Amino acid sequence: MAGTVAEWYEFFLYGIAAALVFGDLFFRSTNNPLDGVIAALLTYAIGFVARPVGGIIFGHLGDRYGRKKLLQVSLLMIGASTFLIGAIPSFDQIGYAAPAILVTMRFIQGIAIGGEWGGAVLLVAEQSPTHSRGFWSSFPQVGAPLGNVVATVVLLILSFALPESDFLSWGWRIAFFLSAVVVLIGWFIRSRVEEAPIFQESSAEHPPAKNVWVSITRVCRARPKEVVTAMGSRVVENILYYIVVTFSLTYLSVHLGFKTSTILSFMLASHLVHAVMILVFGALSDRVGRRPVYLLGTILATVYCFAAFPMMNTKSDVLILCAITIGMVIHAVMYAPQPAMMAEMFPTHMRYIGVSLGAQVTAIFAGSLAPIVATLLLRTYESWLPIAIYVAVAGLISTVAVACIRETKGSDLAAV
Repeated sequence: MAGTVAEWYEFFLYGIAAALVFGDLFFRSTNNPLDGVIAALLTYAIGFVARPVGGIIFGHLGDRYGRKKLLQVSLLMIGASTFLIGAIPSFDQIGYAAPAILVTMRFIQGIAIGGEWGGAVLLVAEQSPTHSRGFWSSFPQVGAPLGNVVATVVLLILSFALPESDFLSWGWRIAFFLSAVVVLIGWFIRSRVEEAPIFQESSAEHPPAKNVWVSITRVCRARPKEVVTAMGSRVVENILYYIVVTFSLTYLSVHLGFKTSTILSFMLASHLVHAVMILVFGALSDRVGRRPVYLLGTILATVYCFAAFPMMNTKSDVLILCAITIGMVIHAVMYAPQPAMMAEMFPTHMRYIGVSLGAQVTAIFAGSLAPIVATLLLRTYESWLPIAIYVAVAGLISTVAVACIRETKGSDLAAV
């Protein structure tokens, strides 16, 4: 979890900065402030396009050489790229080289985080007791909200300590430079983790795939239904999360006129609730099953935006905080059982590549596009209703996918 906090801190730091800072700093100015935000979010999406690439590469190597080694590599990759983002000159200083460097660093971030997720959850899931795997394997998932908490706290302190002009011009860079400290902590802890015995036993029984293509074709032939339904289950989970944590920043700041520090305060509180609820619903999935818990989340996500945006439009701090927090709780319902459910779908010798394909490919057309689609819909229609319909359609897709997944609670990974 500690290593995952480090990785998600850096990945989400980019998302917050893209919504609040990068549009004005790294792109040519236009008459509409949403244009710069859209351009910044397009570079944000590059990270999601890279995630399946990272998932496939790291998945193949992780099934071949082990989870631990690949997790250390991913941590160093994302740490170096995040630090360098903080050093990129503005568009006014170096012109189009600024967004070009930004895109390159974001792509490296995406490859690292794409490889990180599967390894982190499997390192825990493969060493967890069968009867409580949902609870223990939800701990790496807590790394996402806690990483976001760290990113939000750092930016919140900087936004309070500095005048708005200084924060937007150079203060935000400090948060990116601090990534070096976060990475060192994560590396120290992660270097002392041991491989799961089940992986070592499986490696002795099953020869590893010779290359990436063999890894992909082997898992798709052996478990095609599992790969497809895993992808489908993530559609609304991924879209909902980035609507709440990324697009709502734009909606509240540009559309409703809230200050950066106020918005970050809302996010900080909701992420803390999110972290706790992930563990709660992870434990619940051990009691009632993975599928019932996940289905509850997809159904709630389908109707969420029809209530959330009217709450935000009141401009009441309390109602806005409630809207964001409810969105985070609904996300936790889906996010918590995900690692155990996906780990129980695939045999050990193809588990890393299987969960990586199931989890990361969806990010290309779900999480990557969600803030962009929502911003374009807001710019075109000047209404939240098309955005709510967009999320509802995603919810229906995931509900059907999860309904087709067999219940895996209580599965013995040795038997799988």
